[in-house]
Order: sequence, then structure tokens, then C-alpha cells
Amino acid sequence: MSPRVGRTRWRRFAAILVPSVAACAVLGIAMGQGVLAASFLISGKEFQVTADTLTARGFSSYGMVDVTRQGKLVPVLVTGSRHTTITALCQSVLIEVPVLGVQTFRLTGGDERPVEASNLFLDTTFQSAGQANFRGLDQGIAQGEIAKGPINPGDRHSRFFDPDGFGQQATSVSLTDVRLTAVALTAGTFNVPGLRVQLEHGRHECF
Repeated sequence: MSPRVGRTRWRRFAAILVPSVAACAVLGIAMGQGVLAASFLISGKEFQVTADTLTARGFSSYGMVDVTRQGKLVPVLVTGSRHTTITALCQSVLIEVPVLGVQTFRLTGGDERPVEASNLFLDTTFQSAGQANFRGLDQGIAQGEIAKGPINPGDRHSRFFDPDGFGQQATSVSLTDVRLTAVALTAGTFNVPGLRVQLEHGRHECF
């Protein structure tokens, strides 16, 4: 490979990677300052989230439809909590880079001290846990009557939010061996001790 070709490939790589990393940095700052918009058009790109444990106080769960910039409708299950603690957090997303191929963007943290978040909402297409323990569980409540946990303000005023739809709420929930596939995450605050961000060639997803 000649130096000229090498430089050209690096420029192509940087042109794609830099905006992605910058967007992630802005997202983290916005979460930390609690100024992230309540709703937005999603990219439609799924990402994975795992955790050894996830404990939520003020839990809610309801169906919604997210929308991409191209107008594609993506049905999701929204899981919300007023306060959340997470241990051994991992988030990963695959990025297709021309010439270089698939890259994995991974974010980890919360190994020695737990991650803490307030008003956290995860828009998911898949959820699993090794064990789930609920306190004060109400299943089958109308979505418009959910009060123990939060409803994303952007969702409540969406044309896709059905106040008579099926919902769940609980005073608290404790989950172990958590695995999620999500299309969006929002939070008022999101504090990650021991944050590590890494880009690896190939597929190195959280699960």
C-alpha cells in the first residue's frame, strides 16, 4: 500500500468517525446537564446495552412508536425510571466504515462505583434479564394513568401515545444480567464513573 492510499483511507475514516464521536460527546454533555430534548427523530440504528445489575425507583413501561428522519416507523417498548443505578454498564453500536469495514464503538463504566441516572428512558426492541424483582407492581394499567414512574413528556404529546393502551408501573424493580437492544436513550442526568470509550475493528458487541 502506498503512503498516498493510506492517507486517503484515513481521511475517509476520519470524515465518518469524527462526526460520530463528536455527536456522542455532545450527547453525554447534554445528558449531564439535563438539557437533552424530550423527543427527537431517531437514526434507526440499534445499539446494545448490558449490565450486571440495574435498580430503578419509580418504574414505568409502555408502548410507543419512534420515527426516523426518513419517516420510518419503529415500534418500541419504552422503559422509564425516576432514579436508576447500574453496575458494569456496556453500550455498543456497529459502524460501517467504507474501505475499513465494520467497527464497534463501545462505552463501558460503573465497575467500581455504579452508574447513576435520573429520568432515564430507554426505547427498546428487545429486553431480557436473568432475574427481575418488582415491588408495588401494576400490570395492565392504562398508559395515561401511569404515575409511579415517569412518562417521557415528548411521548405523552405524541400522536402515537395511546392513553388507553397497555402499561406497567412499579414502585421499584431490581434486575440482574440485563440485556437490551435499543434505538434511543434519554436521561436528565447520566453519571458514569470509570468511563471508557473504545473503537475496535470488527464486531465486538456487548452481547
